[in-house]
Amino acid sequence: MFSRDDSDPDPITAAIAPPHDESPHERQIRLLNEQTAKEVSDGIDEQISRERQQAKREPKPVKILLLGQSESGKSTTLKNFQLMVAPQAFRAERASWRAIIHLNVIRSVRIILDALARASNPGELPPSPRSSYSSRDSIRPDTDLMTLRTRLLPLLQIEDVLVQRLANHGTQSVPDGPSPSDTSHIPMTARRRHGKEVAVNSTVAWKSAFMRKPTGRESFDSQDVVDWDDPNDPGAVLHARREEMQRLWGHPMVRTILASQGIRLHESAGFFLDDLDTICAPRYVPTDDHVLRARLKTLGVSEHRMRLTDPQGGITRQFHIFDVGGQRSMRPKWVPYFDDVDAIIFLAPISAFDQALAEDPRINRLADSVELWTAVISNKLLQNTNVILFLNKVDIMQAKLTSGIKLVEYCPTYGRRPNDFDSASRFLKKQFSTILKQSSPSPRIFYCHLTNVIDVKSTTYVLAGIKDQMMRFNLKESNLIL
Repeated sequence: MFSRDDSDPDPITAAIAPPHDESPHERQIRLLNEQTAKEVSDGIDEQISRERQQAKREPKPVKILLLGQSESGKSTTLKNFQLMVAPQAFRAERASWRAIIHLNVIRSVRIILDALARASNPGELPPSPRSSYSSRDSIRPDTDLMTLRTRLLPLLQIEDVLVQRLANHGTQSVPDGPSPSDTSHIPMTARRRHGKEVAVNSTVAWKSAFMRKPTGRESFDSQDVVDWDDPNDPGAVLHARREEMQRLWGHPMVRTILASQGIRLHESAGFFLDDLDTICAPRYVPTDDHVLRARLKTLGVSEHRMRLTDPQGGITRQFHIFDVGGQRSMRPKWVPYFDDVDAIIFLAPISAFDQALAEDPRINRLADSVELWTAVISNKLLQNTNVILFLNKVDIMQAKLTSGIKLVEYCPTYGRRPNDFDSASRFLKKQFSTILKQSSPSPRIFYCHLTNVIDVKSTTYVLAGIKDQMMRFNLKESNLIL
């Protein structure tokens, strides 16, 4: 057994001991600083103690998970929750989404320019399996279109500027479609190299990258936090190139070329080319609708806390909503969040019945949603959890079916049913319901909504119903109501 010589100085005591040559004045200052530090520490401890006591008195928070594949509408659903619960705070952040919408516009332009480059060299890639065109030689872009492409290429430099600003707030690159653009000079945290889309870490406060600090007032308009004199602001360049971008998107050959390569740009998240007059205005600030439509891929799991009030009883509850990344690589990380969860909102984008996963082109997106739904429903950790299904993006699905795209070609079990939205939605709803009945470890009620989560009015109605349902369920569990 080891013993310690009492004459040896304790290293901690030695570290905090005052200097031997400390003067009376220096000692007075040191003691004052120590007293101030102790008061701050005691204040923090007291605040923590109060919060713990308050937490004990309040009902258990309602924990909700948003699950679904990437681009299923989870982040948009969360935005709707925020808009419903705290509209002022939501609108105060609209200025930060201005840069993201500009990034979305440039990304759409880049996709078109890349498609034109491929079309001008038809031997570069094989025909798209989703294309109805047998030859790409007949749809080469004309001289006018290629000249327009050359004039718009410098616009892509703005993308690098915006990515660079996000780079300082923890962005990464994730797979997207093919892209020949070289961004090798951008730091690794924000590089959008060949075939990559910018993504932001959900735990990082990226919004501050595009917002000027308020002047100290408790409330302020979104325009107050936009630095209109910022020399790197892309708004002026986009305004100058607005007509050329409109000519590009309005060119009839562009739609044909995109279709020949299986690209349905107007169906993708973050599509704004139909609204360039508004978005490219000199002092543009996004509307609520624009913020809901904005696309920024997020990685990781983000937690959002909201205080919601039951309108009937006036009881306030804390809601913890977790937005869980839907990429295939993220799905193994879902399980730790299944513990003690009250409800899952599962989003299945049924409009993607004719699309493949970006992560694995061999897998149909609708089939992937069905597989994910089966895995969630059959998980024994969740057997007592309410699961609410959103069959999402119904507006896009309806447009596809109306245009003649046949569900049976991608889902053979659809059989000879009519190729209309009512028939298709009933069929898919029944398929998901059957899986719940057959795969759930215990009997469950099938909660299902046909949704378009960028439609604020209808989505707010659905979410308000879910909030009240969860509020009543948890109050019963806490024996606060009969």
